[in-house]
Amino acid sequence: MAALLAGDIGGTKTLLALYSAEPHGELRLLASQRYVSAEWPDLAPMVADFLAGSEGSGDPGQGQKPLPAAACFAVAGPVEGGSARLTNLPWQLSESRLAAGTGIGRLELVNDFAVLVYGLPHLQADQQAVIQPGQGIAGEPLLVLGAGTGLGVAFGIPAEGALLALASEAAHGEFAPRSTAEWELKQWLLADLALERLSIERVVSGTGLGHVARWLLHCRHPAGDHPLAGEAEDLPAAVAAAAGRGDPLATEALELWLGAYGSVCGDLALTGLCRGGIWLAGGTAGKLLEALRGPSFRQAFLAKGRLGRVLEPIPITAVVDPAIGQFSAACRARMLMN
Repeated sequence: MAALLAGDIGGTKTLLALYSAEPHGELRLLASQRYVSAEWPDLAPMVADFLAGSEGSGDPGQGQKPLPAAACFAVAGPVEGGSARLTNLPWQLSESRLAAGTGIGRLELVNDFAVLVYGLPHLQADQQAVIQPGQGIAGEPLLVLGAGTGLGVAFGIPAEGALLALASEAAHGEFAPRSTAEWELKQWLLADLALERLSIERVVSGTGLGHVARWLLHCRHPAGDHPLAGEAEDLPAAVAAAAGRGDPLATEALELWLGAYGSVCGDLALTGLCRGGIWLAGGTAGKLLEALRGPSFRQAFLAKGRLGRVLEPIPITAVVDPAIGQFSAACRARMLMN
């Protein structure tokens, strides 16, 4: 059984995991560990520390454990020519230097959202939940997007019997208001955040849900006499919870946000003609599952004029596994062995 090393690397934390590639195609988790990224000068010594302490990574009768057969690291940022610079860490990662530093010959860096494409064909029932039923067309492109702190976007392009992950910065396109409310929200955010332009992810993200609520609080409760006005730690989560209790302002904020999310999802699905299926990942997918199944998201997703009929049969699925990043990286590492 070959051992595979998978990593999900961010500015705050890094998750490393060791999997075994089982004979029937499944991946079995052998060991995992969470590291505080800033406590390490580079990724290579962190990997060495993890492998030294990982149980089940080698033959106990052999003294020194064999190295993993392949490794894939999902990184929070663009990967160009086998190199990546993380936004919130002074690490300059390079596939060639990592291979030399770890001794693992088959190794790849992949954008942390694009890597999800490699995990999609291998998701189990408990890792996903249906948002919109439908029938994906085999051999057609896939779309993965997810609202978390920001908005991640990636496409999966079928090629030679496998999926090719195509990273995207579509979340940084211009936010296009569809209503008077969205127009007024955009103008307020431009002024409030001192921006020259408003990107999509300023609204369609977990952070964006908080921005929508702040705008409504500014308009409806300028005196700060609403319970959410004093929420400083995690406003998006507080908005979702308040909406669940039936609070009118929180409900309005959530419905506006769901409409914007659905509209962007439809736009991106048309951009890539993603008739193979759409997957919603990110931190909000599992937390707002029932809200995403409601009419606000679906109606905005389909409201594309004559092209709505193209979107109607496309299945939309939520990825609810919080460890999907490292799982997908392990799936990609297994592909590197072929």
